[in-house]
Amino acid sequence: MIIKGWHGWVGTFTGVALITVAVLPLAALTVALLARRRRATGTARAWAVSLAEVGIVYGTLPWVWMIMLPGGRAGTVPPRVSPVPLRDLLATLAGDPLTATVQVVGNLLVFAALGFLAPLRFAALASLPRILALGAGCSILVETAQYALRLDRVSSVDDVLLNAAGAGLAALASHRWWPTTPRAPSTRPRPAPARGPTTPPKQPVGSGLGRGRGRWWRPPTRRRCGRPARPRHGP
Repeated sequence: MIIKGWHGWVGTFTGVALITVAVLPLAALTVALLARRRRATGTARAWAVSLAEVGIVYGTLPWVWMIMLPGGRAGTVPPRVSPVPLRDLLATLAGDPLTATVQVVGNLLVFAALGFLAPLRFAALASLPRILALGAGCSILVETAQYALRLDRVSSVDDVLLNAAGAGLAALASHRWWPTTPRAPSTRPRPAPARGPTTPPKQPVGSGLGRGRGRWWRPPTRRRCGRPARPRHGP
């Protein structure tokens, strides 16, 4: 297929795919520059953080770009909404198998890079419910933009479900590399250690402690028996 004109590059699925492949070396160079800058400043996990940041943009922007491409009757037909869950999905699966596969797999991959790499970059997103909520929120924004811009596309709730599911599955695939956050020290006071029954100290032999007196006691000194010596008188 020969791409002609500016519209052929930025306004068709083939053109967007070719541009995505062409800018891959630029994305790799950006990762290297960011990692080198972070290592110079002593940032931990410099390569992992840089790869996650660039990967989120590189792996998500082309899909959103293709989703936002206008249809043949854009601007002339009223916007369409499909709010019933699973109705469009069942209709797609009942049709041509190749078309159904492309539709389902494409919707799963829209925010797969975001779900895979966001927990590696942001520790606060290292949770499956948060990734599902993030994927659903981003998908709702895209579907709302399609409706508001009248791009001749159907804003379907099934697209939101598949986009969120793709982000969640990708997050599960990267779960083993999620950063672990250290637990904060507990501020609750620790209970005092249990003490055994106290025994009174043994008294040393010959200490002179009277029984039942509760104080130190000395036996009285004995006086010698006999008459006292008479004083001598002078001459």
